[in-house]
Amino acid sequence: MKTEQASPLCGRRVLVAVSGSIAAVKTPMLVSALVKAGAEVRCLVTSSGAALVSPVALASLSRHRCYLEKDQWDPAASRPLHIELAEWAELTIVAPLSASSLARWSQGSADGLLASVLLATEGPVIAAPAMNTAMWLHPAVQRNWQQIQDFPGVVPLLPESGLLACDRVGDGRMVDPLLIELAAASVFSRGPGSPVATLDWSQMSVLVSAGPTQEAIDPARFLSNRSSGRMGVLLAQAARFRGATVHLVHGPLDLPDAWLEGLQCTPARNAAELSSALQRALPSADVLVMTAAVADLRRDVAPEHKVAKQELQAALSSGWAEVPDLLAHLSGQCRPEQLVLGFSALTGDDTHLLERAESKRLAKGCDLMMVNPVDREGQGFGDQPNGGWLLGNGWSRELPVTAKLSLANQLLDALLNARDQAAASMES
Repeated sequence: MKTEQASPLCGRRVLVAVSGSIAAVKTPMLVSALVKAGAEVRCLVTSSGAALVSPVALASLSRHRCYLEKDQWDPAASRPLHIELAEWAELTIVAPLSASSLARWSQGSADGLLASVLLATEGPVIAAPAMNTAMWLHPAVQRNWQQIQDFPGVVPLLPESGLLACDRVGDGRMVDPLLIELAAASVFSRGPGSPVATLDWSQMSVLVSAGPTQEAIDPARFLSNRSSGRMGVLLAQAARFRGATVHLVHGPLDLPDAWLEGLQCTPARNAAELSSALQRALPSADVLVMTAAVADLRRDVAPEHKVAKQELQAALSSGWAEVPDLLAHLSGQCRPEQLVLGFSALTGDDTHLLERAESKRLAKGCDLMMVNPVDREGQGFGDQPNGGWLLGNGWSRELPVTAKLSLANQLLDALLNARDQAAASMES
């Protein structure tokens, strides 16, 4: 199997712009994360932003001078700085985006270095606003926010709700720097060439299951598996970065909490809870993606008291029942226009694996099935890369081992292609 494991951010040119919000104190963490991921980073700070975060700190973390508003017009420079920065950056991140900078951008104002860069850039821009709740909810700010989302290449990251620096609890908190880093990686994961930030999943609703389930053996023990939930969560976020509304139903996860921001999340511990949550959410979904690793067995009746160690082997020898095939059940409930992507973790040689995979795809009624070998070194569970084969009706395609975020975007592309083919077939 082919392998493509390079970090999506490695060697990419990223401009990080800081405007006047107290959330600017978080931006050094973002710059540090981008540099550690291999990106070449330059920073720009507005006058208001420089009052909140040290340009010296940003320069030290980025290993490059930090640009200030006063640098825009340098008589010794051969080219205007805003043009040079706009053309240098493959991706621009505005974090935080203040109400003032948002207003200038939405209205096409070139008043200042950041405002001029945003007008001159032709590459993608990740926008991460941060401000007081009342400011964020003001009709003028909401109008401006809606307006920039119509600009080409903008990836909007809605602020979260939480305790703000003004002591108010509400919307307006800038998303976690880890999520901004993830959004940047996603932009560079959609192909080997120039970064892509089209919102091609806008107006679509995606239902994703992720993580393991835990079936109680007794109050202290449970039956589960090695799934971390990473593949499903990354696929959910990749769809959201591309404009989708995403509902994530997940078992216990071993992931940063920041990766769940922006998703509608429903936790579920066991197969019964997972099934119930998915069935409630299914009618409103355009696409169902089943990455959850559901336990195969559950107890008929879990003991109310912890089983003694010396009695455990005997207790486990009986009293088990198969967990119903959740994917097959949900596929059978889907409307014709709803797409289903299933996942199957298999072992064995390629020929045997593909034969089993096609049988499973047909039995479960999936439009597409991703089959990933979990017995091969360097791929599979946790933070390891992933790859395998994507199966459709009468065809299969090898997907080289790559970062899971890159694989997620490849699968989203395949789902869009399947949707278009289905639409064309219905019209013909």
